[in-house]
Amino acid sequence: MTAFVFLGSLLGLIALGLPIAFALMFAGVALMVLIGQFDAQIVVQNAIAGADNFVLMAVPFFILAGEFMNAGGLSKRIVNMASAFVGHLRGGLGYVAICAGILLASLSGSAVADTAALAAILVPMMRRAGYDPARACGLMAASGIIAPVIPPSIGFLIFGVVANVSITRLFLAGIVPGILMGLFLTVAWWFVARRQKAALTPRVPWKQRLRLLGQGGWALMLPVIIIGGLRFGIFTPTESAVVAAAYALFVGVAVYRELSWRKVYECLLSTAQTTAVVLLLAALAMVASYMITITDISGQVGGWLSSLSDHPLVLVSAMMLVVFFAGMVLDFIPIVLIFTPVFMPIIQAADIDPVYFGVIFIMNCSIGMITPPVGVVLNVVSSVGKVSMAQASRGIAPFLLALVALLIALILFPRTGDRARPVVALAPGVPSDSTQGDIP
Repeated sequence: MTAFVFLGSLLGLIALGLPIAFALMFAGVALMVLIGQFDAQIVVQNAIAGADNFVLMAVPFFILAGEFMNAGGLSKRIVNMASAFVGHLRGGLGYVAICAGILLASLSGSAVADTAALAAILVPMMRRAGYDPARACGLMAASGIIAPVIPPSIGFLIFGVVANVSITRLFLAGIVPGILMGLFLTVAWWFVARRQKAALTPRVPWKQRLRLLGQGGWALMLPVIIIGGLRFGIFTPTESAVVAAAYALFVGVAVYRELSWRKVYECLLSTAQTTAVVLLLAALAMVASYMITITDISGQVGGWLSSLSDHPLVLVSAMMLVVFFAGMVLDFIPIVLIFTPVFMPIIQAADIDPVYFGVIFIMNCSIGMITPPVGVVLNVVSSVGKVSMAQASRGIAPFLLALVALLIALILFPRTGDRARPVVALAPGVPSDSTQGDIP
């Protein structure tokens, strides 16, 4: 009964147009009223506790790093460097988008920021070269959603906080799946590009390639610093966010000299606005999470899924199907905040590696950002690329199928070796029993 009340009130309030953050809070209040334990103090205390979390300090700094990266010229140089090496191939600008998407993903954790940067630079170039604008926009959107999977990832940060899973392990476990997303998109674009009648970009001489590689070297050092620092325990994920923001600011101001103080102010303002949205969601979602625990909704859902507990493959598949359809109507962060506290007790009871589950869960949430009708990244690329939402939805189809195929493959073939541990869940040198979150 409580599960139906929670879902009914949540979906009903969203349908009425209430912001998702407040819909989550009022869904929690509805559960309080149902069990006769309404207390405004509980609402306030849990909302404060939801935002008062050390790990969430990383969110504004990673967002700020992405803003500095785009305003300071790092994104542009990444695209120019990728274009110099693969732009001359048939469909070369598409391969540039994929390569740049992977590289940008390792610089910022925001799919929206990466997609906007890619679309603003590459869609006009692809349009002039004769590519189908809808396909070009679809590829930009698909390349942009690699960002939440390759570290640094805001999605992994939020999932790690809510699920109490090691963020460092999540970061390291996301590297290979993120690269696989790029490979699957490359295969899909190879099939699509065969039918494109576009002009070929002239081959860039090696001397110019090396010059562009040198210019982009400062940008390429950022993922090396972040991954290396995490891998060798030099800093925590939260501290890595500060390092990323400081490094992007230094490169934009002192090296590339494209980041003026006015642009710095604009980046800070944009970061504050985005952070306010994210932290409000995190704060008010804690009210719903608290009531989910008190009313044992996860236990009820677990009871419904008890027949699947002996079949982890079927259990994970059912959960991923729910998340995929939720992604059609909900944004990335609300899905993480709504489903994580419900699914994690069931995952733990079924003895499924929480890091493995976190990787495919975040990947699925990322795919939701390009599924119509609500897909936020699809809306961004439609606006920046100046195509209709219907055209963008048509253009995304082959790339969406490629990413769904990868997700299915990771679900069907998750285990290897004698220990039967998920392939994507373990990173070399990271203890398999590390389940704690980021600790200062």
